[in-house]
Amino acid sequence: MRKVYLLLCALFVSAAVFAQTPADETARTEEALQDKKTESPAKVAEPLDETAEPEPFRLSDEEKKEGFTVLFDGTNLDEWTGNKTDYRIENGVLTLQPGRGSGGNLYTAKEYGNFIYRFEFMLTPGANNGVGIRAEQGKDAAYHGMEIQILDHDDPAYRSITPLQVHGSVYGIIGAKRAVLKPEGEWNVEEIVADGDNIKVTLNGEVIVDGNIRKATKNGTADGHAHPGLFNKKGYIGFLGHGSKLKFRNIRIKELP
Repeated sequence: MRKVYLLLCALFVSAAVFAQTPADETARTEEALQDKKTESPAKVAEPLDETAEPEPFRLSDEEKKEGFTVLFDGTNLDEWTGNKTDYRIENGVLTLQPGRGSGGNLYTAKEYGNFIYRFEFMLTPGANNGVGIRAEQGKDAAYHGMEIQILDHDDPAYRSITPLQVHGSVYGIIGAKRAVLKPEGEWNVEEIVADGDNIKVTLNGEVIVDGNIRKATKNGTADGHAHPGLFNKKGYIGFLGHGSKLKFRNIRIKELP
Protein backbone atom coordinates (compact mmCIF):
# COMPACT_ATOMS: atom_id res chain seq x y z
CA MET A 1 0.00 0.00 0.00
CA ARG A 2 2.92 2.32 0.89
CA LYS A 3 4.37 1.76 -2.61
CA VAL A 4 1.08 2.70 -4.22
CA TYR A 5 0.92 5.83 -2.10
CA LEU A 6 4.45 6.91 -3.10
CA LEU A 7 3.71 6.22 -6.74
CA LEU A 8 0.58 8.40 -6.60
CA CYS A 9 2.54 11.21 -4.95
CA ALA A 10 5.21 11.08 -7.68
CA LEU A 11 2.59 11.19 -10.38
CA PHE A 12 0.88 14.15 -8.70
CA VAL A 13 4.16 16.15 -8.50
CA SER A 14 5.02 15.38 -12.11
CA ALA A 15 1.60 16.49 -13.24
CA ALA A 16 1.95 19.74 -11.31
CA VAL A 17 5.37 20.47 -12.80
CA PHE A 18 4.13 19.68 -16.30
CA ALA A 19 1.14 21.94 -15.82
CA GLN A 20 3.33 24.89 -14.73
CA THR A 21 6.07 24.56 -17.40
CA PRO A 22 4.18 26.07 -20.42
CA ALA A 23 3.10 29.04 -18.31
CA ASP A 24 6.65 29.64 -17.09
CA GLU A 25 8.04 29.38 -20.61
CA THR A 26 5.43 31.82 -21.90
CA ALA A 27 6.28 34.29 -19.15
CA ARG A 28 10.00 34.05 -19.92
CA THR A 29 9.34 34.52 -23.64
CA GLU A 30 7.21 37.59 -22.98
CA GLU A 31 9.95 39.04 -20.71
CA ALA A 32 12.58 38.46 -23.41
CA LEU A 33 10.44 40.17 -26.02
CA GLN A 34 9.88 43.11 -23.69
CA ASP A 35 13.64 43.38 -23.07
CA LYS A 36 14.28 43.43 -26.81
CA LYS A 37 11.77 46.22 -27.27
CA THR A 38 13.58 48.36 -24.68
CA GLU A 39 17.06 47.74 -26.17
CA SER A 40 18.62 50.68 -28.03
CA PRO A 41 18.41 50.17 -31.76
CA ALA A 42 21.73 49.41 -33.47
CA LYS A 43 23.33 52.45 -35.09
CA VAL A 44 23.64 52.26 -38.84
CA ALA A 45 26.81 53.83 -40.29
CA GLU A 46 26.02 56.80 -42.47
CA PRO A 47 27.43 56.59 -46.01
CA LEU A 48 30.40 58.81 -46.79
CA ASP A 49 29.65 61.85 -48.88
CA GLU A 50 32.17 61.44 -51.69
CA THR A 51 31.04 64.71 -53.26
CA ALA A 52 31.99 66.79 -50.21
CA GLU A 53 34.52 69.54 -50.91
CA PRO A 54 37.77 69.42 -48.90
CA GLU A 55 38.21 72.01 -46.19
CA PRO A 56 40.10 75.15 -47.28
CA PHE A 57 43.69 75.41 -46.12
CA ARG A 58 44.16 77.66 -43.11
CA LEU A 59 47.28 79.11 -41.56
CA SER A 60 48.52 77.76 -38.26
CA ASP A 61 48.27 80.08 -35.27
CA GLU A 62 52.04 80.48 -35.37
CA GLU A 63 52.04 81.50 -39.04
CA LYS A 64 49.23 83.97 -38.39
CA LYS A 65 51.31 85.61 -35.65
CA GLU A 66 54.35 85.70 -37.94
CA GLY A 67 52.42 87.54 -40.64
CA PHE A 68 51.92 84.92 -43.34
CA THR A 69 49.08 85.24 -45.84
CA VAL A 70 47.49 82.50 -47.94
CA LEU A 71 48.03 82.55 -51.70
CA PHE A 72 46.17 79.32 -52.42
CA ASP A 73 43.74 77.64 -50.03
CA GLY A 74 42.34 75.05 -52.43
CA THR A 75 39.18 76.94 -53.38
CA ASN A 76 40.15 79.62 -55.92
CA LEU A 77 42.94 81.23 -57.95
CA ASP A 78 42.08 84.81 -57.08
CA GLU A 79 45.69 85.58 -56.11
CA TRP A 80 47.05 84.28 -59.40
CA THR A 81 47.24 85.23 -63.06
CA GLY A 82 48.41 83.47 -66.19
CA ASN A 83 47.53 80.01 -67.47
CA LYS A 84 44.42 79.04 -65.52
CA THR A 85 43.48 76.45 -68.12
CA ASP A 86 46.27 73.92 -67.61
CA TYR A 87 46.68 74.91 -63.96
CA ARG A 88 43.35 73.96 -62.41
CA ILE A 89 41.85 73.13 -59.04
CA GLU A 90 40.98 69.48 -58.44
CA ASN A 91 39.74 68.36 -55.01
CA GLY A 92 41.36 71.33 -53.31
CA VAL A 93 44.71 70.85 -55.05
CA LEU A 94 46.36 73.01 -57.72
CA THR A 95 47.02 70.53 -60.52
CA LEU A 96 49.02 71.10 -63.68
CA GLN A 97 47.63 69.06 -66.56
CA PRO A 98 49.60 70.30 -69.57
CA GLY A 99 47.61 70.62 -72.74
CA ARG A 100 49.61 71.48 -75.80
CA GLY A 101 53.14 72.66 -75.19
CA SER A 102 54.75 73.09 -71.79
CA GLY A 103 51.70 73.93 -69.72
CA GLY A 104 52.72 77.55 -69.44
CA ASN A 105 53.21 79.64 -66.34
CA LEU A 106 51.02 80.69 -63.44
CA TYR A 107 52.09 83.87 -61.62
CA THR A 108 51.08 85.66 -58.49
CA ALA A 109 48.90 88.68 -59.20
CA LYS A 110 51.22 90.75 -56.99
CA GLU A 111 54.97 91.38 -57.13
CA TYR A 112 57.21 90.41 -54.21
CA GLY A 113 60.74 91.42 -53.24
CA ASN A 114 61.92 89.79 -50.00
CA PHE A 115 59.81 86.95 -48.62
CA ILE A 116 59.39 83.51 -47.12
CA TYR A 117 57.42 81.31 -49.52
CA ARG A 118 56.02 77.97 -48.37
CA PHE A 119 54.24 75.32 -50.37
CA GLU A 120 53.84 71.57 -50.88
CA PHE A 121 54.23 69.67 -54.12
CA MET A 122 53.70 66.15 -55.43
CA LEU A 123 55.81 64.87 -58.31
CA THR A 124 55.10 62.45 -61.10
CA PRO A 125 57.98 60.38 -62.55
CA GLY A 126 60.43 62.64 -64.37
CA ALA A 127 58.47 65.79 -63.49
CA ASN A 128 60.08 69.14 -64.31
CA ASN A 129 58.78 72.53 -63.15
CA GLY A 130 60.17 75.53 -61.34
CA VAL A 131 59.40 78.40 -59.02
CA GLY A 132 60.13 81.74 -60.62
CA ILE A 133 61.00 84.48 -58.12
CA ARG A 134 61.36 88.22 -58.72
CA ALA A 135 60.41 87.27 -62.25
CA GLU A 136 59.25 89.39 -65.17
CA GLN A 137 56.10 88.13 -66.86
CA GLY A 138 56.38 87.19 -70.50
CA LYS A 139 60.10 86.40 -70.22
CA ASP A 140 62.13 83.37 -69.21
CA ALA A 141 62.16 83.55 -65.41
CA ALA A 142 65.43 81.60 -65.19
CA TYR A 143 67.19 84.61 -66.72
CA HIS A 144 64.81 87.52 -66.12
CA GLY A 145 64.51 86.83 -62.40
CA MET A 146 65.48 83.50 -60.85
CA GLU A 147 64.18 79.96 -61.19
CA ILE A 148 64.28 77.60 -58.23
CA GLN A 149 64.19 74.14 -59.76
CA ILE A 150 61.38 71.65 -59.14
CA LEU A 151 62.68 68.42 -60.61
CA ASP A 152 62.46 64.68 -60.11
CA HIS A 153 66.23 64.56 -60.36
CA ASP A 154 66.33 60.86 -59.42
CA ASP A 155 64.67 59.93 -62.71
CA PRO A 156 67.11 58.21 -65.11
CA ALA A 157 66.56 61.00 -67.63
CA TYR A 158 68.44 63.39 -65.32
CA ARG A 159 71.28 61.12 -64.31
CA SER A 160 73.97 63.36 -65.79
CA ILE A 161 72.76 66.81 -64.67
CA THR A 162 74.96 69.08 -62.54
CA PRO A 163 74.22 70.58 -59.09
CA LEU A 164 73.20 73.76 -60.95
CA GLN A 165 70.19 71.87 -62.33
CA VAL A 166 69.04 69.57 -59.50
CA HIS A 167 65.93 70.21 -57.46
CA GLY A 168 66.16 73.37 -55.39
CA SER A 169 69.05 74.93 -57.27
CA VAL A 170 68.99 78.58 -58.28
CA TYR A 171 69.10 77.54 -61.91
CA GLY A 172 72.50 78.21 -63.46
CA ILE A 173 73.67 80.30 -60.50
CA ILE A 174 73.85 78.33 -57.22
CA GLY A 175 73.92 74.55 -57.03
CA ALA A 176 71.82 72.57 -54.57
CA LYS A 177 72.49 69.53 -52.47
CA ARG A 178 71.01 66.55 -54.27
CA ALA A 179 68.38 65.68 -51.68
CA VAL A 180 66.07 62.67 -51.59
CA LEU A 181 62.62 63.59 -52.87
CA LYS A 182 59.51 61.78 -51.71
CA PRO A 183 58.12 59.26 -54.20
CA GLU A 184 55.07 59.70 -56.38
CA GLY A 185 51.90 59.97 -54.31
CA GLU A 186 53.58 61.69 -51.35
CA TRP A 187 53.80 65.41 -50.58
CA ASN A 188 57.09 67.27 -50.38
CA VAL A 189 57.29 70.40 -48.22
CA GLU A 190 59.40 73.33 -49.36
CA GLU A 191 60.35 76.78 -48.13
CA ILE A 192 62.12 79.43 -50.21
CA VAL A 193 63.57 82.48 -48.48
CA ALA A 194 64.62 85.44 -50.62
CA ASP A 195 66.22 88.14 -48.50
CA GLY A 196 68.24 90.64 -50.50
CA ASP A 197 70.99 88.70 -52.27
CA ASN A 198 70.59 85.71 -49.96
CA ILE A 199 68.60 82.68 -51.14
CA LYS A 200 67.80 79.74 -48.89
CA VAL A 201 65.85 76.63 -49.89
CA THR A 202 64.65 74.01 -47.41
CA LEU A 203 63.16 70.72 -48.61
CA ASN A 204 61.35 68.43 -46.17
CA GLY A 205 63.19 70.04 -43.27
CA GLU A 206 66.65 69.87 -44.89
CA VAL A 207 68.49 72.97 -46.10
CA ILE A 208 69.63 72.26 -49.67
CA VAL A 209 70.63 75.79 -50.75
CA ASP A 210 72.00 78.62 -48.62
CA GLY A 211 73.89 81.08 -50.76
CA ASN A 212 74.40 84.64 -51.93
CA ILE A 213 73.75 85.39 -55.60
CA ARG A 214 76.15 88.34 -55.67
CA LYS A 215 79.02 86.35 -54.25
CA ALA A 216 78.17 83.42 -56.50
CA THR A 217 78.54 85.59 -59.60
CA LYS A 218 81.52 87.78 -58.67
CA ASN A 219 83.55 86.01 -61.36
CA GLY A 220 80.64 85.53 -63.74
CA THR A 221 77.65 83.21 -63.74
CA ALA A 222 78.30 79.54 -63.13
CA ASP A 223 76.52 78.46 -66.30
CA GLY A 224 78.22 81.08 -68.45
CA HIS A 225 74.93 82.65 -69.57
CA ALA A 226 73.68 86.18 -69.09
CA HIS A 227 71.09 86.57 -66.34
CA PRO A 228 69.93 90.18 -66.78
CA GLY A 229 67.17 89.91 -64.20
CA LEU A 230 69.19 88.18 -61.49
CA PHE A 231 69.33 91.25 -59.26
CA ASN A 232 65.74 92.39 -59.73
CA LYS A 233 64.56 94.01 -56.52
CA LYS A 234 61.10 92.54 -56.92
CA GLY A 235 58.97 90.61 -59.37
CA TYR A 236 56.35 87.89 -59.66
CA ILE A 237 56.43 84.43 -58.13
CA GLY A 238 55.34 81.76 -60.57
CA PHE A 239 55.09 78.07 -61.29
CA LEU A 240 56.95 77.44 -64.53
CA GLY A 241 55.54 74.60 -66.60
CA HIS A 242 57.91 72.34 -68.55
CA GLY A 243 55.38 69.81 -69.86
CA SER A 244 55.00 67.69 -66.69
CA LYS A 245 52.03 66.80 -64.54
CA LEU A 246 52.33 67.66 -60.86
CA LYS A 247 50.39 69.09 -57.94
CA PHE A 248 50.69 71.94 -55.44
CA ARG A 249 48.86 72.88 -52.26
CA ASN A 250 48.94 74.96 -49.05
CA ILE A 251 50.71 77.95 -50.62
CA ARG A 252 51.44 80.90 -48.34
CA ILE A 253 53.89 83.79 -48.07
CA LYS A 254 55.35 86.20 -45.57
CA GLU A 255 56.79 89.45 -46.89
CA LEU A 256 60.10 90.57 -45.39
CA PRO A 257 61.37 94.19 -45.17
